[in-house]
Amino acid sequence: MEDNTTLTAIPGFLLGHWTDPVGQTGCTALLCPPEGAVASASFLGPSPGTREGILLAPDKKVQRIHALLLTGGSAFGLGAASGVVRWLEEQGIGHPTPFARVPLVPAAVIYDLGVGNPKARPLEEHGYLAAGTASSAPVPRGRVGAGTGASVGKYLGTGLYRGGLGSAYLSRHGVSVGAIAVVNSIGDVLDEQGRVIAGPGTGPGALAFTPNDVESTTLVAVVTQHLISKPEAKRLADAAQTALARVIRPSHTAWDGDSAFVLSSCVLPPADAMLLGALVQDVVAAAVIDAVRSR
Repeated sequence: MEDNTTLTAIPGFLLGHWTDPVGQTGCTALLCPPEGAVASASFLGPSPGTREGILLAPDKKVQRIHALLLTGGSAFGLGAASGVVRWLEEQGIGHPTPFARVPLVPAAVIYDLGVGNPKARPLEEHGYLAAGTASSAPVPRGRVGAGTGASVGKYLGTGLYRGGLGSAYLSRHGVSVGAIAVVNSIGDVLDEQGRVIAGPGTGPGALAFTPNDVESTTLVAVVTQHLISKPEAKRLADAAQTALARVIRPSHTAWDGDSAFVLSSCVLPPADAMLLGALVQDVVAAAVIDAVRSR
């Protein structure tokens, strides 16, 4: 059996894709354990595209979510989250209220309309299919799911360098984390030694850059089983954002809308905070690199 070195090596979390290889778009559903996961998020850049992201702020009442959707299709793709909600409702999963269980499914998008067919977008039925195929098998990576239409290295406003979806799993001293990354950045992607592995590699300024030519976003989700509070999840999401600067150059520009999510099933005792934060950064960097190596 293939060793699982991806996010789904963390017990309780399942992942499924829907991919449109012709239209060059797709979506990815990350399902939490039935009781949900404590979650928060960090959003950097002027134009993150999200649904229910405000619920993840530490001061909001909701503590646990039931799934996360990452999708292409820009704002059009956010509708695919309704399909994940419908699938979860059919399983009897959701936040208990007096009249129904309400599945809580935040979502985040990348802008991929200029890569394939701009009329091809993930819809509600595609989110439903992604949720229905979610499993604990090793995560399929590369040009799949939300990473199907991803591209990188767009700071020159010319050319097209493929991005994708990557995943990684790390465990040290009994502490484990997993991550997925949908890499659709303005900047180049670098390897562990700082060498450019995707993008033009010249740096900004070599040619005139027209801001209207590109919209970019890198999406990250990190999962663990270790007990954390919602404010701690927010700090870890901030740490995940800083990891992008290790392997994307330039990062967090005025044309990026990067979104990082941290989720925990909280079934294991708390981990050493410094170790957990370091692992979050390392696993995010590894997932970004994996995204372009898996294209």
